[in-house]
Amino acid sequence: MSAELADKTAHTVHVSAPAGVVYALITDAAKWPLYFSPVIHVEQLDFDGERGWLRMWSLMDGLLKSWTSWRHLDPVQRRVDFRQELPASPFDSMGGTLNVRSQGPHRTELELLYDYSITGDRPDDVAWAQRATGGNSRAQLADVKAFAERWTRLDELVLSFEDSVRIHGPAELVYDFLYRAGAWPELVPHVTRVDLTEDAPGVQRMTVQTLTESGSHSAESVRICFPHAGRIVYKETATSPLLGAHTGEWSVVPDETGVTVLAQHSVVLREENITAVLGEQAGLAHARWHVRQTLGRNCRALLALAKQHAESAVRML
Repeated sequence: MSAELADKTAHTVHVSAPAGVVYALITDAAKWPLYFSPVIHVEQLDFDGERGWLRMWSLMDGLLKSWTSWRHLDPVQRRVDFRQELPASPFDSMGGTLNVRSQGPHRTELELLYDYSITGDRPDDVAWAQRATGGNSRAQLADVKAFAERWTRLDELVLSFEDSVRIHGPAELVYDFLYRAGAWPELVPHVTRVDLTEDAPGVQRMTVQTLTESGSHSAESVRICFPHAGRIVYKETATSPLLGAHTGEWSVVPDETGVTVLAQHSVVLREENITAVLGEQAGLAHARWHVRQTLGRNCRALLALAKQHAESAVRML
């Protein structure tokens, strides 16, 4: 096996925001799926305050890839070093550095340096790697810039909430109902169609057609399923006009007397689309209320059906 080493590549973006804000965005790994368009999900495996390990799922040139990497944080220098320990195919290695440099109270330079090598010497793999790494790097730097420059408004634009239901039934049946989303058109009244593929066990890509107050709505998402932990995390990859990003998680938590199911949502509002979607008089507060009510209503309907499914199942002795 041979490996072709790519030259170290550099991308730079200038951000109209304080350096501390930019550094906080690039180090808050739990929020990356919400802030960075290619990132689907991040599991923080370990972290001691400076060095940590992450398991990541991300779209690269339309393909869903997963890898494990470590990173070292230097808050004094505002520097992040990273290196993948288990790279995704066709990469043999991948790593780099992020440098955040203050150029004034509200002016920052963000530099990304990275290098990688490819297993084998197939020209198609090399071309794909160049295209995918370049595209993702530019997209994520643009995302950092866009979010950092709205840092004084992020608390208003980001909305997180959860709904829950108590179920007196087996956790396995609850999880099965949530996992088998392909069967929802037969079980869930507001879901009219689901196209679902599962190319790898527990990794689902799906398009869901639903009926809403304003008509038919289509959403595309990627779901990462953790059956032993009773969790399904997801990110919408094609959102409604009112949302810039939407991530969520289903958690099935059993105890001695039953099961609690939690449905968590986090969204970023598209402020520029509020009046077009909700009318000329609508503002940010109304948009937050509308999103909470709409997502919550559909979610609670699904939870009620999961409850019915688990509690009415006939169990053979």
